[in-house]
Amino acid sequence: MTTTTTIAPLRPLTAADARWATGFWGDVLRRTHEHTVPDMWQALSDPAVSPGLRNFRVAAGLEEGEHLGPPFMDGDFYKWLEAAVSQLETTGEPWLAELVDELARLIASVQREDGYLHTPTLIATRNEVDVAALADRFHFETYNLGHLITAAVRHYEVTGSTTLLDVARKAAGFLEDLATNKPLELAKSAICPSHYMAVIELYRATGEERWLRLAEAFVRVRDDFEGGDDNQDRVPVREQTTVAGHAVRANYLYAGLADLVAETGDDQLHGVLDTLWTDVVGTKLAITGGCGALYDGASPDASPWQEQISRVHQAYGRAYQLPHTTAHNESCANIGLILWSERMLALRPDARYADVIEQVALNSLLAGISLTGTEYLYTNPLRQVRDLPYALRRAGDTGLNPVPAPPPSDERLRERYLSCFCCPPNTARTLARFGERAASVSADGLYVHHYGGSEFGVDDGNRALRLREESDYPWHGTIRFVVTEARGGGMPLHLRVPGWSKDATIAVNDEAGRPAASGSYLRLDRDWTVGDVVTLELPMAVRVLRGHRLAEELANQVAVQRGPLVYCVETADLPTGVGVERVALRRNADLRPVETEIAGQRMLALDTELALLPETGEALYDDLGAGELGTVPARLVPYFAWGNRGAGEMSVWLPVVW
Repeated sequence: MTTTTTIAPLRPLTAADARWATGFWGDVLRRTHEHTVPDMWQALSDPAVSPGLRNFRVAAGLEEGEHLGPPFMDGDFYKWLEAAVSQLETTGEPWLAELVDELARLIASVQREDGYLHTPTLIATRNEVDVAALADRFHFETYNLGHLITAAVRHYEVTGSTTLLDVARKAAGFLEDLATNKPLELAKSAICPSHYMAVIELYRATGEERWLRLAEAFVRVRDDFEGGDDNQDRVPVREQTTVAGHAVRANYLYAGLADLVAETGDDQLHGVLDTLWTDVVGTKLAITGGCGALYDGASPDASPWQEQISRVHQAYGRAYQLPHTTAHNESCANIGLILWSERMLALRPDARYADVIEQVALNSLLAGISLTGTEYLYTNPLRQVRDLPYALRRAGDTGLNPVPAPPPSDERLRERYLSCFCCPPNTARTLARFGERAASVSADGLYVHHYGGSEFGVDDGNRALRLREESDYPWHGTIRFVVTEARGGGMPLHLRVPGWSKDATIAVNDEAGRPAASGSYLRLDRDWTVGDVVTLELPMAVRVLRGHRLAEELANQVAVQRGPLVYCVETADLPTGVGVERVALRRNADLRPVETEIAGQRMLALDTELALLPETGEALYDDLGAGELGTVPARLVPYFAWGNRGAGEMSVWLPVVW
């Protein structure tokens, strides 16, 4: 998200102003730089692993061959490039600068004169096969072009080079021509609409108003098209009151519309987006921040006629429809909710938005990548069990691209390369820029959204305020900010007090702590001096949470959360032979924080004793039995760390017994 909007009250900081320097997020950033980005490039550039680079070389005439991989592979390549550019901005590594420049020139060399760039079509043309642009909506051309424009803007912002910015202008010009002359074709192809966000980024980078007008045209084209719930185009956007359909497409669409509100000040559209966001967060969001719970189904409200019901794929379902084992919760959808929420936060400094960003980031986002930073999940279930009588979809098993049969369900582990590679580079680009999400600036001062080892500051020409965070968050709740610069007395400081917190306090220097209301931004306005210390205390009580009465799969079950982290139980931490279906949490159980390591990463687990339920048979229904409940020692680990110790069962939700 770029920073030149003049209407949104909050402006995110850039990498020059904010970074994760130490602590939890500092470690994640170093892992991203040292392992995730370079290892992903090794995969994308190795034709034995991925066709990512090879497709561009074939399209450029540097190699012979046909297009390989899914049609959205170009967009995934651009997302990795965006991550690499963000890393280059903060590390300045010569090898990365040289590689990024080489790839920029390669991408520019294959673009058609009219701005179209889609390697499947370009390769077919080179091989004298007649394939028309936008012939099939599932070719994902607008998705690819959107990610191209976004990566190009980042490249220009970081390097000053116009090589890819010129490509972006031409690509946006192609979309502009479609909006004017082929609106139906554009509307049909506008799935996973990254191009909404992209053209507004281009507008912000160039100041060229035609790209803002193009974003408005995208909405008009969509509203004039009679589509379905799967792509959120059955109902005009201003008439939507609930979120339905494909979760990635929904979250990308609403993030792009929030960008439009930030530039136009459209209060009506802002209200629509707030209603939709509240619908997701209040009725359709997993406790881990995962969204898009359904693998497949039917949109129940699209039509009274069975043959006209919209299909639903990896989608939002009805309110409170939140399965566990079959939860889809694609990593891209979870990232899409971060994109949408951060744009809503820019429009209004409401701590709810930052709370959800944190909920997603510390749970489902980090669950999608291994603790080594080099393996990935496509789906993010709440429960994994043995011996399922059916195979669950994994990455690539979409019908768009042949893939090997899924492994046994109890061996669903992260993989280095996924045949549907959309999620790994999306994760990489999100983590590479996550430091910029730590804080924002407004006319009323500096807003701090997230904690975990940051350094940041702002300078408006007259006043400056720079802070260094000292904390062990999210493991412990004492967060200290030391003022390292305060020219002109600094400016007001607003600290987010998370909604999950209770009995939080705030203190400056040696004063006694005073209460800080949860779910809000606490404003501190004073003349700051270098060396001042602000201490935010967020007590990390262990919470045992239950679900809404209408969430059927949550009935009589509970989940454990400490601070912002959701915990789960794995068979690795249960006695041998005890499956997750046999353990339950006793009411008022003692849950003791203990230091541990998983895959070499330090973390806090929760030790406890769980009730041991009687064994169950294989019958669909069986007698309850009168056996006494036993007790077994157990350890709960943060959800983001699950599956890093080999195959096994896992569950976030546990039955509760008295």
